[in-house]
Amino acid sequence: MRLLIKLSGEALGGESKQGFDFDAIDEIVRRIIEVHNKGHEIAVVVGGGNFMRGRDSKVMDRINADYTGMIATIMNAIALTDSFNRLGSHAVIQTGIKMECFEYTNKDIANKELSGGNIIVYGGGIGKPGPSTDTCASLRATDINADILVKLTTVDGVYDSDPRENKDAKMYDYVSYDEVISKELKIMDMEGIKACRDNNVKIIVTNMNNKNCLLDIVNGKYIGTTIYK
Repeated sequence: MRLLIKLSGEALGGESKQGFDFDAIDEIVRRIIEVHNKGHEIAVVVGGGNFMRGRDSKVMDRINADYTGMIATIMNAIALTDSFNRLGSHAVIQTGIKMECFEYTNKDIANKELSGGNIIVYGGGIGKPGPSTDTCASLRATDINADILVKLTTVDGVYDSDPRENKDAKMYDYVSYDEVISKELKIMDMEGIKACRDNNVKIIVTNMNNKNCLLDIVNGKYIGTTIYK
């Protein structure tokens, strides 16, 4: 099975959700390696929220803020890749921004790397201000023909309202792309949902605090919420 994992930047910051918590990073990476060692192919798109999200800046010009956030995702990709390599699984970085020290995003090379047993970590978003890393994850999932896009979050799945604000919020086991869009269910950017819908990429949204969530998914236990046609 080939997975594209969308990982929030805050996850790399541990409990504080800020900066790097290397124990937290290594724990996440160990979980991914456990799945990878069972023969599954894995790519990761990481956000930058532990340092900066462009849309959250109230001072900077939005385009400058977006570029700053994109650089933050590259910093996170470096930290993840370093952890993968230290812990015994070879990982390579592809970036949406051209940098001499890293490979520029290339789907043909990515597919060869994945087929050869390497893990891909994507940083830099799509290389342009505006689209979020959710949209980037959707596009990269399409590039590598991922079987599933796994979005790891801090809630158990997709709800009809925010479970942190409404104790009576109901979680979906299954929901269609179009229903997510029509009801404006706030789990991914709508552009990301539309990209997955148009390219028939199944999405599973699940709680990253469940240490077995990735193993459960590859073993056919569709925990959380599955988004499909």
